[in-house]
Amino acid sequence: MKRSYEEQTHFWGKLWTWTAVFVILSVPVIICVAYDCWPGFTPVLKGLLGVAPIFWTVGAIEVVTFTPMLGTAGSYLSFVTGNVTSLKVPSALNAMESAKVKPGTEEGEVYSTIAIATSSIVTAVIIAVGVFLLAQLTPILNSPVLKPAFDNILPALFGGLGVVYISKNWKIAVTPVVFMVILFLLVPSLAGSVGVLVPVGALISIGVARILYKKGIV
Repeated sequence: MKRSYEEQTHFWGKLWTWTAVFVILSVPVIICVAYDCWPGFTPVLKGLLGVAPIFWTVGAIEVVTFTPMLGTAGSYLSFVTGNVTSLKVPSALNAMESAKVKPGTEEGEVYSTIAIATSSIVTAVIIAVGVFLLAQLTPILNSPVLKPAFDNILPALFGGLGVVYISKNWKIAVTPVVFMVILFLLVPSLAGSVGVLVPVGALISIGVARILYKKGIV
């Protein structure tokens, strides 16, 4: 019996996800075997306790927040290849915006998947070129003139996307935007916890949208 597109997507998505997990975990194991140097359970546990809860929390939040936007195939591709927030989500949203299709639809799924796949290929090519030309590119990348540009790539990227979506739904967007701006101004240290605050902004947006809808404003 021929599998449906969705069944095939889940099959290959799960296969490559677990393959990626195996490869990632194999690297430290192979290094330990090759050098006969095992850190022991206690040091590993201490190290994990400092970082694992943060990554687990952000990882769970990203799955819940981004999967409805990226679609099934796009989500598998994104979480296997990485750079979900900074690269894959903007690529998918921009592609769907350009094609005038909505996330969560069959058309949105197609455009999202193509955009994320293309983004992954381009990223891999650029990284490969960067590795081979690292010695030549290092002085340029470390240039004080270009440092401000590199420091603001992500804000510029999401700023451009934000203008498009905020302008379309400014009545809904104004409350979470103002809330986040005030929050980061009052507590600048939260800048490193953006991933955790994404669902907070999403919940505020949903709540505001619900209130405005009941009042007949949107």
